[in-house]
Amino acid sequence: MRSGAKVGIVGGVFVVVAGGVAYGGYNLWNGITGGSQDVGTRSAPRSGPVTAEEVTATARDFLAAWAAGEPERAGQLTDDPVTAGPAIAAYREGGGVSEAVITAGTPTGTTVPFTVRATVTYDGVSKPWTYESRLGVVRGASTGRPLVKWTPTVLHPKLTAGATLRTGTAKAPAVRAVDHKGVALPPEKYPSLVPVLDALRQRYGAKAGGEAGVETWIEGANGLPVGTLLVLSPGKPGELRTTIDAGVQAAAEKAVKRFPKAAVAAVEPSTGAVRAVANNPASGFNTAFQGKQAPGSTMKIVTAAMMMRYGVAQPGTAVECPPTVRWDGYTFHNLEDFSTRGDLTNAFALSCNTAFIKAINPLKDKGVHNTALGDTAREWFGIGELWSVGVQTEDGEVPESSGTETAASYIGQGAITMNALNMASVSATVKNGGFLQPYLVPRDVDGREFATAERLPDAVGTGLRKLMRAATGPNGTAEDAMAGVPGPKGAKTGSAEVGSQATSNSWFTGYSGDLAAAAVVEAGGHGADAAGPVVADVLKAG
Repeated sequence: MRSGAKVGIVGGVFVVVAGGVAYGGYNLWNGITGGSQDVGTRSAPRSGPVTAEEVTATARDFLAAWAAGEPERAGQLTDDPVTAGPAIAAYREGGGVSEAVITAGTPTGTTVPFTVRATVTYDGVSKPWTYESRLGVVRGASTGRPLVKWTPTVLHPKLTAGATLRTGTAKAPAVRAVDHKGVALPPEKYPSLVPVLDALRQRYGAKAGGEAGVETWIEGANGLPVGTLLVLSPGKPGELRTTIDAGVQAAAEKAVKRFPKAAVAAVEPSTGAVRAVANNPASGFNTAFQGKQAPGSTMKIVTAAMMMRYGVAQPGTAVECPPTVRWDGYTFHNLEDFSTRGDLTNAFALSCNTAFIKAINPLKDKGVHNTALGDTAREWFGIGELWSVGVQTEDGEVPESSGTETAASYIGQGAITMNALNMASVSATVKNGGFLQPYLVPRDVDGREFATAERLPDAVGTGLRKLMRAATGPNGTAEDAMAGVPGPKGAKTGSAEVGSQATSNSWFTGYSGDLAAAAVVEAGGHGADAAGPVVADVLKAG
């Protein structure tokens, strides 16, 4: 311990007193009566897995050094002392942590969980702060010593590389978000809105008329707050009206909880207003708005529009749907190699891959097969334009393709990336007959410009609605999922293969009345099996 520090044991927990500030330490070994033993002086094997004794002792030494306010020593007990030491120092100094007691739990293998009970102080205001984290122990590659595997999440589970803890007057006043009818949207009731509300606060907090309070937050590498952890003094929140509908949001929150990883977004076709956004897990990354994943056969909505645009086929045009089709030396299959006969409407309703891939040849004759899909997505559906939703979003990508990727893109694979908001907007565009950029905050709040696109030609809009209606009808792939959804309605199922993932991602998009929605369920399988019921529940709530 550093000079002047006193060590004793109180109730099985080390208490370190240094400079008049108390920090908690740990007793992971029974019978310890003094300072911690230095890991560097232990006799330890130079190779092989770390032992249970090494895990316990290494965690004890690290946590005791951290609790004692000795960041350099704590850093030396990790596998990345250059990064860890300053990070631990910043935790105490920048975070205003004036007191901390940390209690370790029972190790599981090489992992040790622990609970931090801290006091945060700023400008004479103090507040208790409790949270849980964990650390892992590894063997040093060059020294053979057992060391804490350094990651920012050791200090707090929400810390990321380059981020740090800060306590002080908040950079933006808090906001009290309400839905489009004025109904309050408390994060406790709508947990998926937590990252959304954090983003809205940073952008619109000052405009909402509130007064900043004193808080502890995570500051990103860019110097911007990315999440509030503790409120010492609340200040005065301002009120911000959003486009969310509390009833639809509640249904979305409930629907995604069926699956470990799911996201859904809902948009009003007649206005572009976002009525719901929900993710499971609920906090952290907003997959519904910021995800970038292949959308699978839901992309056939745009592919069908492309086929109509370039005169390849109309809803009543007879098309071939063989079990397989080859392009650029690769064989593409239908699900279970099924085949069917009929028109484009039938092929869409049954989600025939080969019928849509066969559109390549006539488009190649026109010299546009590598660009036609992207052009249609951008010019008619606004995909690839810069959307100004009110918070950060990924706005979909349909890049120019070549070779096998061109065929894959026609069925929503290859280099195409979308998220639930993008695909909800695609359905909304079909229902409305034209693209209206989704938005969460009205443009008159800050005067931002919305993305625009050409309105669908009447024949194309009518044709796409016919296709999507057929998918919900007898034998359509969306029939079961949309059975209880009121009309007028339309939908499209999708499943997307992702790398070495054993089960495909489940996708589904559709509309009912003046509400459109889309969902993705990671490793959910067929679109109608997982994502379909999520979308159906959201549409029923509208």
